[in-house]
Amino acid sequence: MPLYRDEGVILRTHKLGEADRILTVLTRNHGKVRAVAKGVRRTASKFGARLEPFMVADLQFYEGRSLDTVSQAETIASYGVAIAGDLDLYRVASVMVETADRITDSEPAPQQFLLLHGALRSLARGEHPYLLTMDSYLLRALSLAGWAPSFDACARCGEPGPHGSFVLPMGGLVCDACAPTGAARLDAGVVDLLAALLTGEWDVVETANPDARASASGVVAAYTQFHLERGLRSLEHVI
Repeated sequence: MPLYRDEGVILRTHKLGEADRILTVLTRNHGKVRAVAKGVRRTASKFGARLEPFMVADLQFYEGRSLDTVSQAETIASYGVAIAGDLDLYRVASVMVETADRITDSEPAPQQFLLLHGALRSLARGEHPYLLTMDSYLLRALSLAGWAPSFDACARCGEPGPHGSFVLPMGGLVCDACAPTGAARLDAGVVDLLAALLTGEWDVVETANPDARASASGVVAAYTQFHLERGLRSLEHVI
């Protein structure tokens, strides 16, 4: 039976039988992996706490026909401890891991792994306001998945900005010539904030006023759910 080892973020778990769990893990080099962790729900389990959502672990797997099996687990980062103790952080982290689950598959996605790992670390350490951390993660994860929004040029014709009309199906801001009737208009401050969230310019992000932050969050939520084609269940508890 083939054996392999990889770093992974635990995205979600669910019970299997009386003592086991099925894990969904975003790994650095093997993409998304579904695996059984046997006996982890027993109090005597050696690595049950290492295999909770939001934890990052060094994992050893046995490859199976439909599900792999976790045979070893060593903690790399216990972000789940800090996140699970704060309801707001838990809700935001749930949005991030649900998104990662939806946009990855069994193909290697090292950039998605690193992005999620970094976002959970930032969230657990309180480096930035948690809603802004979530919004930045969502925009960057979608960009890596091939749905990069355009905030500096017309998403339809490429005309350099600034532009103020945002159209979801077109992929971002569009010029007046391309904007359909009734297109949503964004203030310049909201556009600047969205662009900064996408590029990780936190000095710009954190000086944005509350109204701009709220408007930007609405745009990010709509953009995310449009491209994922169905709603994120966890996002309903945040917005």
